[in-house]
Amino acid sequence: MPVPTSRLRELPKVELHVHIEGTLEPELVLELARDAGIALPYRDADTLRGRYVFADLQSFLDIYYENLGVLRRRHDFARLAYQYASRAHAGGVVHAEVFFDPQAHRSRGVAVADVVAGLVEGFDRAFGEFGFTTELIACFLRDRPVAEALETLDELTACRAAIVGVGLDSAEVGHPASLFTEVFARAADLGLRRVAHAGEEGGPDSVRAAIDHLGVERVDHGIRSVDDPDLVAELVARQMPLTVCPLSNVRLQAVADLAVHPLPDLIAAGVLVTINSDDPAYFGGYADDNFAVVADAFALDDPALAALADNSVTASFLPDARKAELRSRIAAWLAGGRDPVR
Repeated sequence: MPVPTSRLRELPKVELHVHIEGTLEPELVLELARDAGIALPYRDADTLRGRYVFADLQSFLDIYYENLGVLRRRHDFARLAYQYASRAHAGGVVHAEVFFDPQAHRSRGVAVADVVAGLVEGFDRAFGEFGFTTELIACFLRDRPVAEALETLDELTACRAAIVGVGLDSAEVGHPASLFTEVFARAADLGLRRVAHAGEEGGPDSVRAAIDHLGVERVDHGIRSVDDPDLVAELVARQMPLTVCPLSNVRLQAVADLAVHPLPDLIAAGVLVTINSDDPAYFGGYADDNFAVVADAFALDDPALAALADNSVTASFLPDARKAELRSRIAAWLAGGRDPVR
């Protein structure tokens, strides 16, 4: 029997793979454009949403970057952060380690310091209102010059940006992780945590490169790891987390449909997999929606869902005391009750 949606939303969740720019809902695009006096080539949110049919990652990125034009002021980023936190909280997310793309904004003349300050402002409001906690991860665009990534890291350091780590995202094919070794080494020297997208468009070698060249502590996506049994065994031995985004994988045609998604095989192999939303405004679902579709598609029961939620706690950059608290809340949910803190 499927787990009721209301019960799934009560399961305490940690989200580790969400791009704040990918939570920009069409309605907010129109509101911010109206506030700033920006003319848009579509008349309403439904028309914009109707354009969200993607053949591959690049076709998504084209419209994703186009929509970023409405994010210009610190206040815009604060609204974006608060809106995501409110929706995620409603779906049972209690903590999120959120990606943002500073290069995508600084290239448009938006100060990195304003981007970070706005995001912090919005998330601080969410924490004050409903206890939603966050960390920020600054992602470098792998299809942009390495020198630009280094400049961006310097800028983040100079403004004492409130970030916990760095990541690597955007178009994977043709832009190997090895190019960014110096960037990630410098980030490690600064005490920042490291993650990277790999194994979504690219194959197992892309995952290996992220681990070997960048020293990542989590692999974002990583679903193509399943094509290499030796890599899967290594992921299990190292307990290297994968931040899997099922709805995203289907919408970007990384998998033909959910029925053939490698998630069950990765779980069965003992890989530390987590469930996340990626860019929920574009892919049709937030964290709770992703939990719901995999629960239904793969007949996951309460213990299996609780194990996935616990994996996200393990894979997070939270301190041990906070991890212990969240594990106790997941255990309480599994025992049949509601999340005692909600």
